[in-house]
Amino acid sequence: MINNYESDYAVVCVNSFAKRKGLNYKEAYLYLYNHKGLDFLKEFYDIEHTLSIDDAIHDLTAICRNNGGEIT
Repeated sequence: MINNYESDYAVVCVNSFAKRKGLNYKEAYLYLYNHKGLDFLKEFYDIEHTLSIDDAIHDLTAICRNNGGEIT
């Protein structure tokens, strides 16, 4: 189960990812969902939320690329 802090963090990450990659929110959400980025945020929330948003976007980009994503 995801708590409010985790969901708030996920929203910030999706919005930041969208802005950085030139996507709208829905496109970013679907991309992160389809390429396991959201699963990564949920599983490693305890570590990721202590890092900068820049680090989180970098990590999400790498995770998604490892799972078939093509956004760099």
